[in-house]
Amino acid sequence: MLPKDQKRETISVWVRDPKIQKEDWHSYLDYEICIHTNSMCFTVKTSRVRRRFREFVWLRQKLQSNAVLTELPELPPKIPFFNTNNAHNVEQRVRGLQEFLNKVMQCPVLLSDSRLHLFLQTQLSLEEIEACASGQTKYSVSEAIHKFATSNRRFPAEEEEQTSCHLLPESSSSTLGVKHDSRFLHGCKPAEEHRDKWKTILAPSPPE
Repeated sequence: MLPKDQKRETISVWVRDPKIQKEDWHSYLDYEICIHTNSMCFTVKTSRVRRRFREFVWLRQKLQSNAVLTELPELPPKIPFFNTNNAHNVEQRVRGLQEFLNKVMQCPVLLSDSRLHLFLQTQLSLEEIEACASGQTKYSVSEAIHKFATSNRRFPAEEEEQTSCHLLPESSSSTLGVKHDSRFLHGCKPAEEHRDKWKTILAPSPPE
């Protein structure tokens, strides 16, 4: 058992709210990533950003290059002719991205990669993330995260005070206009019975 005065560090991460975005002559989906944590690994304790699937692919490649001896979790498989209006495809991808991030959060080596934090807590482009992580920008990683946090004040915890975050009922529609079952997340925090799926509990640091 943990000492009463030693609080466990937790990282709660949710992938939710798939939205169709238009880019020139084609469309793609992006997804909201919500972070809520008390971990010392994170500069900002609550944040949310939007990322698309190919950015997740980039992130996994970069994490692997920095942690050669670490076996990274897999992303959900690419689906040929991915249909943004196919509810099953979309839900499976959201869950796959969710599982990927949850497993990444359990690895201290991966948590030490500044590109992961810039990916999760800023809206910088992939090129800007790489430049910042490599020390090629006028701003540091911490400054980039703080600047984004300042410009994006409505965090998940603040939303919870203003609206009731819940799971979609079967008759409701998602952002994409397709029905999902009651397990598909709507809002930044899951119901109590689902919390264990979205939370990573970190072992406490040994006393110095």
